[in-house]
Amino acid sequence: MSKKKYIETPEKMWELFTKYKEWVKDNPILVEDYVGKDADKVDRKRQRALTMEGFECFVMDNTNISYPDLSHYFSSKDESYIQYFAICSRIKREIRSNQLDLGLANVINTSITQRLNGLTEKTETETTIKGISKITIE
Repeated sequence: MSKKKYIETPEKMWELFTKYKEWVKDNPILVEDYVGKDADKVDRKRQRALTMEGFECFVMDNTNISYPDLSHYFSSKDESYIQYFAICSRIKREIRSNQLDLGLANVINTSITQRLNGLTEKTETETTIKGISKITIE
């Protein structure tokens, strides 16, 4: 017996994601700024990044799903959702690619892009001290 799915098919999931991408493109973030010698107020359009959270909110706002918990679709753990795994994998890759592209182009904060995508720069330092028998750190 399969579980009732709020998003009935992988094709419907892709359709929702495609509409989400269009919404993101059509709805930039407006950032208040002041320009010129008189500091005239202007609203600058900033490109919005794709996010999983944004997609879930979009699904909630554009379907009859009151709280979309898409984790079952995306986790690859529940066999009831196996037909969604390929499309969800593609959606995750597109979101990650979008965030990395915008981060590399300095459109969005690169530090946040790194954290969202689990990217870290690791530096290992090894120090050898000879002749010291005890170190106390206070």
